[in-house]
Amino acid sequence: MPDQTITAIATVLTEAPATQRLPPVPWRDPHTVSPEQLSEYIVAIEKACELQPYSADLRTCLGMAHAMNYDVYKSMDALTRAVELGPDNFWAQVKFAELYYRLRALDRAERETLRAVELASNAFELNIARRQLQTIRQLKREGTQKPEWTKSLRTPTVFLVLMSVVMCLGAFWK
Repeated sequence: MPDQTITAIATVLTEAPATQRLPPVPWRDPHTVSPEQLSEYIVAIEKACELQPYSADLRTCLGMAHAMNYDVYKSMDALTRAVELGPDNFWAQVKFAELYYRLRALDRAERETLRAVELASNAFELNIARRQLQTIRQLKREGTQKPEWTKSLRTPTVFLVLMSVVMCLGAFWK
């Protein structure tokens, strides 16, 4: 039965009309979907991605599904590929930025969201990107971001080693 479900979903995804940009999501509230249903949906989207390897929309959906499954690395890979395939695709860009926002890499999330603001083609998309940007900037003001490692750790390491050597010499001196 699960194979029939996967095949049916993959068929719907690959044979969707050109006017439908994203495939239908089988649930409204992400908290009510079962892990089994989510894994079936992920397999179906992966199969559809194999059939349409240049579809940024399918890669975006795959990245979102992996994110719902708490698989950050696969989500990042799928969304990165979606942005590469569709550099002018608003949804790929905004979801890519949202993943960075959820990971609290706020500087990168802000840059990617600004790119999504540039790609917005209507008021709805612009509103989504602006709200995300507003939330990111609020979190940056509150200081809830991971620090970026921009400085070398060479100097503190050298001082730590020298201090350890001096303390060992002092302990053995007496």
